[in-house]
Amino acid sequence: MNAARPTIRIDKWLWFARFFKSRSLSAKLVAGGHMRVNSERVSKGSFGIGAGDVLTFPQGDHVRVIEVVAIGERRGPAPEAQALYSDLSPPQKKDKPYHPPNPEAERSGRPNRQERAAMDRFKDNSAV
Repeated sequence: MNAARPTIRIDKWLWFARFFKSRSLSAKLVAGGHMRVNSERVSKGSFGIGAGDVLTFPQGDHVRVIEVVAIGERRGPAPEAQALYSDLSPPQKKDKPYHPPNPEAERSGRPNRQERAAMDRFKDNSAV
């Protein structure tokens, strides 16, 4: 007889593997239809996954491709969680986020001597 493959709920496994801070966040992602298991869309958190399944889902600005190595028994520390999967995602660029320049943040508050002189010249020229 063939024994059934051990499986675990997908939302629980994502939480065990520390992809999300809470199980409810992982369940929201799955319920939103953003999860694929072996290229098939999954929309229920109760979907069972096991070793050898490939998960594809968005996380932040990146799309993660993960192969399940083990199902795990608890949400343990990070090294234990990393042993549950192998990351098949292509390497992501580590770009710094763009922040537009803010001249107000560069100023210290009061104008310095040169800035006061420039303001005086501007006021004198605009009065004419």
